[in-house]
Amino acid sequence: MSPRRNRPKGAGSSGRSAEDDAASRYGGWQSTENWQGEEWSVRHVAGASAAGKTYRCPGCDQVIGSGVPHVVAWPEHAGVDDRRHWHKACWNAKDRRTTRVRRSRDAPRF
Repeated sequence: MSPRRNRPKGAGSSGRSAEDDAASRYGGWQSTENWQGEEWSVRHVAGASAAGKTYRCPGCDQVIGSGVPHVVAWPEHAGVDDRRHWHKACWNAKDRRTTRVRRSRDAPRF
């Protein structure tokens, strides 16, 4: 019987970067897009990694339900607080949408 090999692998041996690991952790992939003259980081999130969480989409002002695949986008220069969760269709239609969403006075702001 051969002994187990528990030696650590070299840093470059796996061929993947830390950025790839972070994206795969959430079940999706990450890219960079240009929107409104800014570079945006866009991460596609699988539904399984969004289980138990709900978010409000800034594109349609509707709730993204628990376990629904969606997109997380934030400006490249911004921090964690500026991340926004979008429906995939809303993110794809962001240039065609207007800012006509109106809330009632008592509606919560997310």
